[in-house]
Amino acid sequence: MRDDLVEDFLKQSLASLQLAYVDLYLIHMPVGLQPGIGIRPRNEDGTFKLDMTTDILAVWKAMEKQVDSGRAKTIGVSNFNIGQLKRIKKIARIPPVNNQVELHVYLQQKDLQKYCKENRINITSYATLGSSGLPSFGKNFGTTFEGEKSLSPMQDPVVVRIAKSHNKTAAQVLLRHLMQLNINVIPKSVNPERIRQNFQLFDFELTDEEMAELNALDIGENGRKFCGDLLRGMQKHPEYMFSK
Repeated sequence: MRDDLVEDFLKQSLASLQLAYVDLYLIHMPVGLQPGIGIRPRNEDGTFKLDMTTDILAVWKAMEKQVDSGRAKTIGVSNFNIGQLKRIKKIARIPPVNNQVELHVYLQQKDLQKYCKENRINITSYATLGSSGLPSFGKNFGTTFEGEKSLSPMQDPVVVRIAKSHNKTAAQVLLRHLMQLNINVIPKSVNPERIRQNFQLFDFELTDEEMAELNALDIGENGRKFCGDLLRGMQKHPEYMFSK
C-alpha cells in the first residue's frame, strides 16, 4: 500500500466496473503488502510479503485527491483501530466516513463504536454472522480454530432462543442487533432463500432486554476470527492493527 498507487488502483477498478466514480473508496487495512505480485503475496513459509514502509497518512492524502478528482464521492478505511483513526483525523482535510471492521456479538468493539460515533464515522460490520465458512477457508493456510475462536454466534443459545421468540432465524437476530446499534451490515450468502431472509429485518424489533442479553455475549478480542495465522506475519508490521 503506497500513496503513489492509490490513483492507479482506483482507475483500474473504475475501468473494470465501467463507472466514472464510486460512492465509497476504502483502504482495506493499514498493513501494506508488497505491490505488483498478486493480491495476497506470500513468502515460502506462508507469511505475507510486507511493505514495511507503509505511510497511512500519505496514503490518506492520496485518497483525498480521489474525492477532489470526482473519482470517489466519499472515502473511508477498514480494519483501522482507534489510534490509527486519531492520527488520520489530525491531518485529514476530508475525514473518513466509514470504518469497515469485524463486528458481531462475540466481538462488539464497544470502544471503537463509541469513538466512531463521537467522530461521525459510520461503522460497517463484516463477519456479522460469525463467518461459519472461515474454518474451511483457514485450512488452506494450515489454520485451525479452537476454543472461543471456534464459537458460532448462529448457534449461541441466547441468539437461538431470541430468534424463536420472534419466529425469525438466528441470522436475522444477529443482523437486527447491529442495526439497532446503528451499525451497517453486509451479510454474505450464496443461498437465494437466505439472501431474502437477510433483507427481512424491518418487521420486528428487539426489546431492550434482548439487546442487553446480546450485548452481554461480547468476549472482546477472544472473539476475533480474522487474526492469527490468517494474517500470518502481519504482526511484524508497524501498522498491525489488532492486539498481538
